[in-house]
Amino acid sequence: MKHWIQAARLRTLPLSISGIIVGSAYAYHQGFSNWKIVVLALLTTLGLQILSNFANDYGDGVKGTDDNRIGEKRLVGSGVISAQQMKKAVIITSIITFIVALLLIFVAFGKENFVYSVLFIFLGLLAIAAAIKYTVGNNAYGYSGFGDVFVFVFFGLVAVIGTHFLFTKSFSWELTLPATTIGVLSMAVLNLNNMRDIENDKKSGKNTLVVKLGLKNAKKYHYALFFIGLVTMTVFSRLTQTSLFPILIVSVLFIKHIGTVHKATDYKDFDPELKKVALGTFALSLLFWLTLVFLS
Repeated sequence: MKHWIQAARLRTLPLSISGIIVGSAYAYHQGFSNWKIVVLALLTTLGLQILSNFANDYGDGVKGTDDNRIGEKRLVGSGVISAQQMKKAVIITSIITFIVALLLIFVAFGKENFVYSVLFIFLGLLAIAAAIKYTVGNNAYGYSGFGDVFVFVFFGLVAVIGTHFLFTKSFSWELTLPATTIGVLSMAVLNLNNMRDIENDKKSGKNTLVVKLGLKNAKKYHYALFFIGLVTMTVFSRLTQTSLFPILIVSVLFIKHIGTVHKATDYKDFDPELKKVALGTFALSLLFWLTLVFLS
């Protein structure tokens, strides 16, 4: 059991639910609440994240990408879990996650909003496929530098705006701003991962965006992600007259993090920063929720 828990990569889970918290908080701020939607949305997102982690472990493991990786070991690459066992886990997790997603869609839309239900079923299937195809198969998009796009779309836009829509059945354009914040901060976590693994990825033919940019430009890209995230959340706060407290608090952590990345000379230096940015993004979402629910 401990090996499967390790394969699920628990430290990535808080980041995955950040978008759900932000979308739910803004819906509550507008007068919409349903605890069943919140619970099912969180379970669906956790399922997708665990699925992505299992599929990543499997895809990189069978390709030999994880043979000499830095940081937390992967279970298929190290031989602790066989490729066949992990493949079964990917299939089972996909089925369970899809069932939970269907329950979420039914609770949110019922029988009255058939078109919305079909749209979200399609999004659910797309999310499952994207989670698997990141590293699995001959045309895995994570090996072509498109992982950042996937993270921005699903961790940011779909998570925040999609969750809000489940409550309100409407689109609020201003929500694209915090959705962008969560999306680019999630991209920053992936970028740290890829900066840490740049040399191993080069040898394995995994052409991540970091491999294409080079470490020096990847650091500049990293700084830009944080700048965009801080600006978009600040603009949202001013447009909606909500508190700047969340972004001000988390900015202190992120500024220190940027300094650490700037000074980093060893690839191992990036590994501890993954947890800091992931938890910092999660903290931002919680503070956002607190200010909208209790202080606004």
